[in-house]
Amino acid sequence: MALLRAAAADLLRRHRHVPLASLILHPARSLPPPLSTESSCPDDPSTPRPITRHGDLFAAPLRRWPRPLIPVSSSSSVDGTGVRLYSHPSGAGSADGDSTPPPQQSPPAKPPPTSWVDRWVPLAARPYVMLARIDKPYGTWLLAWPCFWSITMAAMPGELPDMRMLALFAYGSVLIRGVGCTINDLLDRDIDRKIERTKSRPLASGILTPTQGVGFLGFQLLLGLPFLHQLNNLSQILVVFSLPLVFSYPLMKRFTYWAQAYLGLVANWGALIGWAAMKGTIDPAIILPMYTAGTCWILVIDTIYAHQDKEDDLKIGVKSTAIRFGDSTKPWISGFGAACIANLALSGYNADLAWPYYPFLAAASAHLAWQISTVDLSDPLDCNRRFVSNKWFGALIFGGILCGRLVS
Repeated sequence: MALLRAAAADLLRRHRHVPLASLILHPARSLPPPLSTESSCPDDPSTPRPITRHGDLFAAPLRRWPRPLIPVSSSSSVDGTGVRLYSHPSGAGSADGDSTPPPQQSPPAKPPPTSWVDRWVPLAARPYVMLARIDKPYGTWLLAWPCFWSITMAAMPGELPDMRMLALFAYGSVLIRGVGCTINDLLDRDIDRKIERTKSRPLASGILTPTQGVGFLGFQLLLGLPFLHQLNNLSQILVVFSLPLVFSYPLMKRFTYWAQAYLGLVANWGALIGWAAMKGTIDPAIILPMYTAGTCWILVIDTIYAHQDKEDDLKIGVKSTAIRFGDSTKPWISGFGAACIANLALSGYNADLAWPYYPFLAAASAHLAWQISTVDLSDPLDCNRRFVSNKWFGALIFGGILCGRLVS
């Protein structure tokens, strides 16, 4: 061990002043000559013996780099010390016949995460589930919340809302959302094929035929008959009047830039139906401000949502408020957001909701302001995240109405 330590110390001393560039470019030429096998030390037992080349790790012959040498890459051919780095040409071997190691293979891509549709729904039924967007429930929440708002506001002071009616309208929201999506995909299948986000939908991709889509639409309408049967006469009339709105909405984007406002009228029709189902009449002082607020809310969030497709929409001639507002989108939707909150406050005041309603309304206002101020309209993923987060806006308004009614 003493012999090895002495050899290492002597080798380090000899290499101390060798330039770094010489070691990298010409390592074989830059190294000092190997230690002589002749002893330069006195013949003293206490002095370590000289290093011999045979069987010595430090005296192993150094390997020369092959020619020609080329830079590693244009961006990484110079290291932090200013020394140019080189590598072998592709397929070239070393001077001793060693070949360049093969490039490291990237790990296999992970399979996409499976949803509950993949795990539980039979294979033949999956396209229909996707057509009705049952696998994406956030749209159902946007339809259900205005219904829940009006049903809860129509409850007697100090009492919980009618749970049976809430469950019935939850069922109806799932159905009407599926009907609307099916109609939309039937009418827009040629447009959807040209848009990156929608080209994989069942009708646009050809997984389902238009005939199958029409048959599924009829099946969903039949499922709505039990819902309709549970309502009073005024509510049934309002449901029937909502169908032309649902069927015509997909056509609006072909004729007007205000398709998102039209969607707001359709999506909040449930507020009228819910109040009528509870009271048998319509109170304009309460319901019209709520309906206006919901329409402004949908206009704000669907404009954000439409920014996902604005590049494709411009190419194929589809209209939207995202294109209409352009770079002024945030000032426009800020104004509609303020109108939404003001009308919700007016509706709650006219309904004699107690004070707990207003802190919830303030929290909902902050959530809407956060969406508008922080959304990156040039980032489709960020637009989608803000849109999906609106289920919490609806929940805050519902919580405020519930607490305000219970306390009153």
